[in-house]
Amino acid sequence: MAQRLLIAGAVILIGMASTGTAAAGQTAAGDHPEVTFNKDIAPILQRSCQTCHRPDSVAPMSLLTYQQARPWARAMKMRTSIGPRAGVMPPWFVEENIGIQRYKNNPSLSDEEIAMIGTWADNGAPEGNPADLPAPLDWNTSAWTIGEPDLITVLPDITVGATAADWWGEIETTPVGNTEDRYVAALEFKEINDVDPAARSRDTVGGRFIYHHMIWSTQVIGDEGEDEERDRSTTTGWPVHEVGRNADIFDEKAGRKLSANSSVVSNSLHLHSNGRDTTGHLEIAWKFHPVGYEPEFRRVGRGLGNALDIDIRPMQANQELHAYSVLQQHQKISTFEPHLHAPGQRMCLEAIWGMNIETLTCVGYDHNWVRTYEYEDDYAPLLPKGTIMHIVGYMDNSPTNRNIPDPRNWQGSGNRSVANMFIDLGLGVQLTDEQFIKEMAQRREKLQIGPNDHVIGCPLCAVEDIELPEEYERRSEATEEDDSEADDADEASDGDEPDVDATDEPDGETPSENADGADAPNPANR
Repeated sequence: MAQRLLIAGAVILIGMASTGTAAAGQTAAGDHPEVTFNKDIAPILQRSCQTCHRPDSVAPMSLLTYQQARPWARAMKMRTSIGPRAGVMPPWFVEENIGIQRYKNNPSLSDEEIAMIGTWADNGAPEGNPADLPAPLDWNTSAWTIGEPDLITVLPDITVGATAADWWGEIETTPVGNTEDRYVAALEFKEINDVDPAARSRDTVGGRFIYHHMIWSTQVIGDEGEDEERDRSTTTGWPVHEVGRNADIFDEKAGRKLSANSSVVSNSLHLHSNGRDTTGHLEIAWKFHPVGYEPEFRRVGRGLGNALDIDIRPMQANQELHAYSVLQQHQKISTFEPHLHAPGQRMCLEAIWGMNIETLTCVGYDHNWVRTYEYEDDYAPLLPKGTIMHIVGYMDNSPTNRNIPDPRNWQGSGNRSVANMFIDLGLGVQLTDEQFIKEMAQRREKLQIGPNDHVIGCPLCAVEDIELPEEYERRSEATEEDDSEADDADEASDGDEPDVDATDEPDGETPSENADGADAPNPANR
C-alpha cells in the first residue's frame, strides 16, 4: 500500500541514513603494462587537463602534445594520486566515500585513470602508436567549459603592485554588450593577466591571480550614470566571482534575466598582490537560453555561514567551525560552494530533518581553486521546508598548511585572504508545495524509486502519494492576493528575487564598508 502524507506546517519524520560508496583501491601498475601516451593518456588530458594546461591559459605548463607532457610524467603521477585535498590535479575535491556522487562538469579522474597515469610514468612514459592519438581539440570553441559563449564581456585592466596591500573598491561600470533581454543558462569568468605561466607562483592563496573576489550585478544605466533613479526591474545579482572559480550553470528551470543594454556594476571588488607587478582584467562568458524561454522556478540563497566570530587557535590542525540555517520553503539545492580562506581545508554540508542527520557532500578545499559543485538534476537535494542546513568547516592553522603566513598567530574573521571566512555560497530554487510534490514524483519515476528505497538528499522521494490537506486550498485562495502584493513589493524594491549571492557579502562586508572601500585609492595608481 502506498504511503500517504499531508504536507502542512509541520514536517513528518522519515528515517534517513547516510550512505556512500567506498572508493575502490587503485589498480596495481602491473595491470596496465602497455599504457601509452597516444592511446591512454592523451584522452584523459583532453577531457580533464587541457582547459588549463595549454598556451594562453592559467597553468604553468602546456600538456597538449607528447613532447610537452613527457617531462612532467612523474609530477602528473604524484599530483593526480593525492586524493581530494589541496594540490590535487585536476582541482576537484569531492570525497567519494560519503554523500551524493553525481555532479555536472566533473573533471576528476577515476581510480583506473589514476593508475594508468602512474603506470605510464613508471614505465618510462612511452609515446605509443601515432595512429592511436585522438584529434586535437579546437581551442577556439573549447576554451570555455560552458561551450562556445554567446557573448563575452571584457572588463577594464587593473594593475596591482608587487607589495601592494589588499584593496577593496568599485570597478569601472562596463556595458555587457547585449541588445535584447535574454535569460542566462550559464556564465564563466576568466582572469587574464600578464604573469608568465611558467613563473613560480607566490606561496600564498591566489597564486598568480590578483582578483580575490567580485560581488557584482548587472543593471541598465541611464545617460546620467548609476546615481540617477532607475527601473530596479533591470537589476540582476549574479554569483560571486572568486579566485580560480569554475563556471556557474544555473538550474534549467531558473535562468536569470539579463536585461537589454545592461552594464556590469560592482562596489565590492577585492584585489590582492601575487608578489609581482601585475596587470590583468576579468572576462565574462555568457551562455543564453533560447529566445522565448521563461523560468519556472524562483532562485533562493541559503544564508548559511559565519563571517563574524571565527576563533582559530595557533599551531593546531583539524579545528572545526559550525553554522546552521533553517529552510523557510521547500528547496531544490542546485550547488554547494564552500568559501573559506587560507586556513580552510575541508567543508561538509548536512541536512537535519526531524531526528536525522544526513551528509549531502564533503569536499576538500584549496583557496587557489575555489570550486562550485553543481549537482546533476536528478540527484540535487530536494528538501522540505523546516530542514536545518548545517555546514562544518575544518581549519588548519599549523606549519603543514603552506597558505598560512605564520601559524603561531591566532586567527579570527577578516576580509583579507590570510584571514578567515566560513560560508556556503551555494544556490538553490524555492518550490511551492505543488512544485515540490511534482519534482519528487518525476524523480521517483525516472530513478525507479520504491517505497522502501532511500535517496540521499530527498527524504520524501520514496513516498508515493503525498496529498495537500483540504484547508490548504482555502488558505491559498485567502492569501493569493497578499502574495501577489508581496511579489509586487519585492520587484519594486529590488527588481529581482532575494538572493544570498547577490546581497550577502562573502567577506563579511557591510554596505558602509563597501562605501569606504569605494573611496580607497585605485590600485592602478600605486
